[in-house]
Amino acid sequence: MFSLAVFLLCAATSVAASAKGAAAAAGPRLNNNQLYKFSYTTELLLDKARGSKDGSAGYRISTDVNINLVRRDPSNKDDQLIQLAISNVQIEPVSQRSDRNSVLHGSTTESILGKTKLAALTKPFLVHLKNGKTKAFYSYWAEPATIKNLKRGITSLLQFQTHTGKVVENDVSGRCTVQYQATEGQVTRTKLLETCKTSDIGFTTHSKVLGVSRKSSSVTVFKLEDGFIQSAVAEETHSLAVDARRSTAAKIVSRQTLLLVGKEAGPLEVAGKDVAGVVKSIDGKLAAVGIVPEKLKTQCKGCPSLFEHWQAVKKQLEPASLSKATAPRSFLGLVQSIRKASKDEILKVLKSASKTTLPQVVDAVTSSQTPASLDAMLEFLNFTDGKGLVLQERFLYACGFASHPNERMLQALLNIAKGKIGSTDIKESVVIIMGALVRKLCLKGSCDLPTVVQVKKMILEGPESTQVESEVQTYLLALKNSLLPEAIPILTKFAESEVGSYSIIALTALERYDVSLINPKVKQTVNRVYHQNRRIYEKNVRAAAADVILSSNPSYIEVKNLLLSIGNLPHEMNKYMLSKIQDILRFQMPASKIVRKALEDMISHNYDRFAKVGSSSAFSGFMAQSPDVTSTYSLDILYSGSGILRRSNMNIYGSSQGSMLHGLQVAIEAQGLESLIAATADEGEEDLESFAGMSALLFDVQLRPVTFFKGYSDLMAKMFSMTGEPMNVVKGLILLTDHSEVIQLQSGLKASAEFQGGLAIDISGGMEISLWYRESKTSVNNRGALVVTGNVTVDMDFLRTGVEVSFETEASLDFITTVQFSEYPFLVCMQMDKAGFPVSDYFARYDSVSSGKSITSRKGKKQHVPGSEFPLHQENSNMCKRVFESSW
Repeated sequence: MFSLAVFLLCAATSVAASAKGAAAAAGPRLNNNQLYKFSYTTELLLDKARGSKDGSAGYRISTDVNINLVRRDPSNKDDQLIQLAISNVQIEPVSQRSDRNSVLHGSTTESILGKTKLAALTKPFLVHLKNGKTKAFYSYWAEPATIKNLKRGITSLLQFQTHTGKVVENDVSGRCTVQYQATEGQVTRTKLLETCKTSDIGFTTHSKVLGVSRKSSSVTVFKLEDGFIQSAVAEETHSLAVDARRSTAAKIVSRQTLLLVGKEAGPLEVAGKDVAGVVKSIDGKLAAVGIVPEKLKTQCKGCPSLFEHWQAVKKQLEPASLSKATAPRSFLGLVQSIRKASKDEILKVLKSASKTTLPQVVDAVTSSQTPASLDAMLEFLNFTDGKGLVLQERFLYACGFASHPNERMLQALLNIAKGKIGSTDIKESVVIIMGALVRKLCLKGSCDLPTVVQVKKMILEGPESTQVESEVQTYLLALKNSLLPEAIPILTKFAESEVGSYSIIALTALERYDVSLINPKVKQTVNRVYHQNRRIYEKNVRAAAADVILSSNPSYIEVKNLLLSIGNLPHEMNKYMLSKIQDILRFQMPASKIVRKALEDMISHNYDRFAKVGSSSAFSGFMAQSPDVTSTYSLDILYSGSGILRRSNMNIYGSSQGSMLHGLQVAIEAQGLESLIAATADEGEEDLESFAGMSALLFDVQLRPVTFFKGYSDLMAKMFSMTGEPMNVVKGLILLTDHSEVIQLQSGLKASAEFQGGLAIDISGGMEISLWYRESKTSVNNRGALVVTGNVTVDMDFLRTGVEVSFETEASLDFITTVQFSEYPFLVCMQMDKAGFPVSDYFARYDSVSSGKSITSRKGKKQHVPGSEFPLHQENSNMCKRVFESSW
């Protein structure tokens, strides 16, 4: 009986609690015959992330808002149709400005908005609320989108729930997940902005190192009395920063305040069976236009045409200006203009450009990545003409560096590859660059698109579909760019090839894969190559195999076997491997722990092994370290036993936000040159054809290798005609950072964020050999200018405001290796010099109104970074001293 009594008591309590919950309002509940008078203010502030002394750009819109109940569902008190009427609209700057610096000075609300827009804004509209959520938003289709969005912004402050929990809601921000926290007399709404889905689609750079990150928050606090809103205060912030330089950042702050200022007698409910009938009886033109915002179509009044823009910047895009920051800045502006232009407008610029500026125009048009720009390029270029190599290759490289390529771009390259191509070099570049596009599309989750599948099949089957050496190399380079997991077995097979160039490409490709994909079978193959278990390999092939082993989470046995091999290798390779092991330990690379463990064995670690002499070396160091980005470099030099360069490999990496970018790799290879100095070739290299060439990888994209000479006759011809002038490897303008998004604010305003980074680059390399002085010199020269700009703009058609944050720099980096082989051990001096360079930061603020009046203010600061010579190992410093002394 006692148990039964407890059960009945609990049941009764539960029913009472349920009844009480049903009686409580689910959201704002209005009374009939009551007019609620509110004041409403929305503020927009745009600024640098850290703020500026002169105050933020932006404006404040203040209005009165009257709200009354139109209809309530008899069966549900929280099913309400309400009317909102805006009046007394005021627009003013958000920060105090002098009259001279205020674009709104002397203006009235009517002169800013215009009579039509002001009338539309003050025209009443209806909102259907059900259980505290907006079920329908009624306004007029003919109203400008900006006006409807402002009304939607006010409506967002009427939507809330009175109990704690997480829900998915639709409002002006889109479809978002929202967290509610309810306490006595207060509800806090936190909108998880990263979950919001809208119709606006942006794009960003695939590399996080070159990317832009955004941090956002949106919190609204409702103060309630008797279940109705006394005040609603919202603050939404968005901070956008360049990942590699987070001081280049912009901030958006949007605030809304809705304050109840009074109540008075209002209109009675409108009779009607349903909401639709009531709405129609009030105004037949009212329609459910949706609470989710519409896309805004803005037109730039007074902006120059693409051709006019080109005429203004073409001098800055002459080849002589490419090392200056004005070149990439002009390039970025031109890209923005091209993105708004038609195919015919783009062709007009292409056809009018001079011979010297045309390659830079090709860079800009291709980097724009619009359907019109791609169509213009495909019509302008004639790939059957072998004389157009420069423009064709600039187009292909710009495709390879594309920030957000699509299937159509890949299809265009596939069509070119299937058609007639006048230049063999272009034929190779098309295939190599298709590999890069496959990788970028797969990273976006588009690996199953029909064209991607077709190209994957082509490059995966390519290496074994031909016996022509250059074609096999091309397909292997395409696979190196694609980093397809399916390519690993193919690359593993070619790593053991009898042809040294195949092995080098395959091994360097395997080194680029994530360690988790390097399975035991791959490791066994690479170890066989290094230890020459099946055949004799060239030194540079074995060195490449060692790089793969040491970078792929090596086992204790693998490392021990590598150490035991030192002493049994050709002289210079002994020194190279010893230097490689020491570099791993000194630079604390991932393999350092297992290497240190293996060195505890005295058989592996003894004086006989670690006292080998030679000139080959491997060294890594830091180029720059900051909280935002870390940049490292490595220099690997391998010589033949006769003192002639066999392989030189320079790498620059950037890491940020846990991501790595292979910024630059320049590899110079030479072989078969021993006959020039009557020297004996090393084991396995006796019959190699005379050859020297350079291969470049730039921003994770492998480019087509460049040949200095091939064959003895070509070597002798080049020897006697050698001027010492470097050969160009890469020259052009690259769109590094490319981020575009539309940020829908809860206030109804839309912010457009555009961040672009442009790089003007010139990489060249050369090789000189003097038989008279018994000296060789190789050089890699890097010149560049970088500009990154970030624009955040809010354009309401009648009022436009925005800020621009940017930085720019000009820099050069030279890597020179001098070898004197008149004696053995020969003297080798490596120099890696960075010239002093300027770094400038700028901040601009701009405002304009529809009448054409505009005001722009710009400020900047400049600093100079002194030049330096990057440190290498002490042995190199000692040798350089001897080389320069002997040259005197």
